[in-house]
Amino acid sequence: MIKLQLLRNATQILHINNKKVLIDPLLAPKHTYDSIPQTGNNLRNPLVDLPIDIEEVISQTDAVLLTHIHQDHWDITAQELLPKDILLFCQPANVDTIRKQGFINVQEIDDEIIWNGAKISRTSGKHGTGEIGQRMGTVSGYVINDGKESLYIAGDTIWCPEVKAAIDKYNPGHIVVNGGAARFITGDSIVMDIKDIITVCDYTPSAKIYVVHLEAVNHSTESRQKIKEAIKRCIVPDDGEIFIY
Repeated sequence: MIKLQLLRNATQILHINNKKVLIDPLLAPKHTYDSIPQTGNNLRNPLVDLPIDIEEVISQTDAVLLTHIHQDHWDITAQELLPKDILLFCQPANVDTIRKQGFINVQEIDDEIIWNGAKISRTSGKHGTGEIGQRMGTVSGYVINDGKESLYIAGDTIWCPEVKAAIDKYNPGHIVVNGGAARFITGDSIVMDIKDIITVCDYTPSAKIYVVHLEAVNHSTESRQKIKEAIKRCIVPDDGEIFIY
């Protein structure tokens, strides 16, 4: 059984076969960090608080799954609060950095693994275009399949051939995309904008599409309301909402 709850930004709790996996934890209180520079505003991050108690999140987490290690997906607070022996899954590019942070039970997902009766397969993406996309580094997504349902966590990516290939290969029934059209003063969006999300919807007519990564970090430019008005088909959960169950 797969169940998914949005906490904030891309931070989610995946319930799978009676275990809880914390995805991309951004756990700091509201306004802890400086704004992301070169974005046209000085709002401090995160823009909102977590909807549930942080100790409750930590105490109930069986494993952590990271798409990449930018601060809005793996922040200093998470690094300080999570037990150093917690099982932590990540892309190969981030293994050494996470181990240097003191975590001793780091398992890279190069292609796919079987854990707790589910298959977790790693996918690729593009975190922007051109020089900015190159500077943003390697990012991953994951397809989780429990034998009955398949869930594609796309991660920080725009619509690109890698996302299309993942959909073609795994044919997921549920797709979670990171929206918000985050961007800098110059360059294109570094995650999906409304146009990209429409493309995902059009390409996957039988899948359920969910949009997260909204209204939590200062470089996000498209709101929940704007996305809901533009795309009637997709589901845009609120912080704290259990949206796959």
